[in-house]
Amino acid sequence: MYEATPGYTPILIVASEKDKPILKLLATIRRSTHLFPLSFIKRCDVYGIGEYLDEQLDKETIFGEILEHLNNNVLREAFLIEFRNLENPLFAYKHFRSNHYFAVNWMRVRNSLHSLKYVEERFSSSRIRQIKKGLKNGAEVHEARSMEEIRAFSHIMRRIYSSRIRRYFPGFEFFKYMDTRMIEYRFGKIFVVKYKAKIIGGAVCVFSGENAYLWFSGGMCKTYAPQYPGVLSVWMALKDAHQNGYQHLEFIDVGLPFRKHGYRDFVLRFGGKQSSTRRWFRLRWNFLNNILIKIYV
Repeated sequence: MYEATPGYTPILIVASEKDKPILKLLATIRRSTHLFPLSFIKRCDVYGIGEYLDEQLDKETIFGEILEHLNNNVLREAFLIEFRNLENPLFAYKHFRSNHYFAVNWMRVRNSLHSLKYVEERFSSSRIRQIKKGLKNGAEVHEARSMEEIRAFSHIMRRIYSSRIRRYFPGFEFFKYMDTRMIEYRFGKIFVVKYKAKIIGGAVCVFSGENAYLWFSGGMCKTYAPQYPGVLSVWMALKDAHQNGYQHLEFIDVGLPFRKHGYRDFVLRFGGKQSSTRRWFRLRWNFLNNILIKIYV
């Protein structure tokens, strides 16, 4: 998927022992969309700590070697490396520090679904009213049924993310290959919100183990306010995850803990709980990286 998407360069690092793979880590280099440090630089994103193929191994030691290899190769091309979505925020602490990473506290929000009879049980009363109004006012929400719907969804969401959310949103090619690589095997789903046959919002979910992850979501909330497309897209993602037996749904990227975050406030009204985690960062410029280490460590 990443190879087929313009703007992405995937890197798969594999650790082997006696020619037998024991750990693989996927990293992706892409052009940054943030104004800081610079909008034209490249950054490297890494989700999690990789896939271990032998549970008896010393995970932290092997990860430390992978981390050093990643730094030596990626920092030639990318200005920034970021590790996110770590299940254990203390994992490999000494290896991150010895490789000159600094940690920034981050927030995570996830909904527990396993004990609910109905997914709406923990929704706020205002959120339930909005769902009912949106459906009453003619909105429909369902899983994408065709490549034409996926293309329209990609176009609408790219405009929403660039103008309001200001976070990177991949092009149509990404979702085209997601349809053939992930959705076909039920590792992911794309939901669309429609009004009078026009797509006005949607959401992207991916699945791993017992958990679902809401990767992207949004809607044309100003133009189609009575239809509540942003609300309906998240509701359908939660409803689908609950119906299919997933234990939790986690919202990806809900922001820093020390400032207001509109998206985090929005999703918390669906009954999820927030907790603190951390992300690890490493900059190519040592002098700036060292300053940030003094600030955050």
